[in-house]
Amino acid sequence: MKKFKYIILSFLAIGFLACENETLDDLRNRGNTDTEPLPELTSGTADFSNYVAFGPSFTAGFSDGSVFLAAQENSFPKIIADMFANAGGGNFTQPLVSDNYGGLAAGGVRISDPRLVFGGAGPVPLESVVGPVTVGTDIVLNNPTGPFNNLGMPGAKSFHFIAPGYGNIANLPNANPYAVRVTGNTPNATILELAIAQNPSFFTADLIGGNDVLGYATAGGDETIDQITDPLTFEFAFNTIIDGLTANGAKGVVTNIPYVSSLPYFTAVGHDVVPLDQATANLVNGGFAAYNGGLLFAQSNGLLDAEEVAQRTINFTASSNNAVVIEDENLTDLSAFGIPSYRQATANDLVVLPAASVIGTTVGGNPTLINGVSVPLADQWILTPEEQIEIITAVDSYNSTISSVASSRGLAFVDVNAILEEAASTGIVFDDFIHTADLVFGGLVSLDGIHLTSRGYAYMANAFLQAIDTTYGSNFEASGNIARADDFVTNYSPLLQ
Repeated sequence: MKKFKYIILSFLAIGFLACENETLDDLRNRGNTDTEPLPELTSGTADFSNYVAFGPSFTAGFSDGSVFLAAQENSFPKIIADMFANAGGGNFTQPLVSDNYGGLAAGGVRISDPRLVFGGAGPVPLESVVGPVTVGTDIVLNNPTGPFNNLGMPGAKSFHFIAPGYGNIANLPNANPYAVRVTGNTPNATILELAIAQNPSFFTADLIGGNDVLGYATAGGDETIDQITDPLTFEFAFNTIIDGLTANGAKGVVTNIPYVSSLPYFTAVGHDVVPLDQATANLVNGGFAAYNGGLLFAQSNGLLDAEEVAQRTINFTASSNNAVVIEDENLTDLSAFGIPSYRQATANDLVVLPAASVIGTTVGGNPTLINGVSVPLADQWILTPEEQIEIITAVDSYNSTISSVASSRGLAFVDVNAILEEAASTGIVFDDFIHTADLVFGGLVSLDGIHLTSRGYAYMANAFLQAIDTTYGSNFEASGNIARADDFVTNYSPLLQ
């Protein structure tokens, strides 16, 4: 049977649409004339002398499924720190990894894999292109020495930042290996305590709460894998974090978190990606004949109405766009009658990116057992509308808390949710380019479908600087102290050393 598609990518599609950004172009043109120079940079009411970046994976510069050296050097906090240096900012120390392969090891044993690269038809593991590599960043053998201004913790939920022992290697696997790298000789210190100990004059706290829903979302809403953090738990953790970061009068910027539907991890794989000829469709339909007959039996006995029977009936045609078959726990439970909860996906379902490597594969090498066709996809591969509502409800609650805290504390605020929604719908303008949230060629979101490219982080850095200008009276944008798109890549070469 024909290999199933998950996303159509073509080298002919490479190249972004040019678009003028008159504001930035005008500023730069002014900077190139002798008669109308740019104004001098001023910091307003903010003190950038000791900047600490606080948050999960975006803060760390996580990209293409890993943390690697080039991505860290182009993380949005590093870009911001470089601009702060022009306004009295001090040194900005990051817990740099060992190389550009990515991945982590513990005592020579690999615990996470190297980064993803573009393989010609989509994201693929680095080693599938360049061959085996040795992961050099080892949390047992070569952790860097702090303190660190960048305390980005990939994978951290809101309450993890205030949890003692989160960076204690003795607590693995419950500890976070990225946290192990920064706790040093205080392994039980919380990430918040590490930040407070530096007495920051300014901070950024981005996407706190993102992982509180993301784990559930990437697990396809399977609560046996991960669960959404209760909003009250998030509220307590977030307020504790901001209380700690502002205790000495520090100013800062916070962000809200995005809806998962803005990320290609949940949108790049279509629900209708099964190509069948008529003969194969007939065979598959024959396999579901007893199931479909059971639905009619249930209807005749008042167990299902006609609408749900239609929703659950499975039918394939001679087409390249048949919908995959899925399990759906939200359907009426007929297991007592031997009728499973199956249906075909609709456009309202979100298929997670890793399902691309599952749909169309055989089970145990049996050619009659095809995942997504004759074998329904399990809960972990699909976000149903009901599961999406759970996520949206939690995100809205978290974002309400974040917005309220930012307003009451007089902190600058960046609406990351709105930025990524715009990128996913119409695209956003960054200098001479229009970038979208599309996988690989959109320019903003990296190959893992969730985190940003270096250019995406540069755009994010500018959004922070603009918010700082608005709230604290600095003039980073007007003085030209902002990132330029051309200075940052959208995809790293597999041969990056």
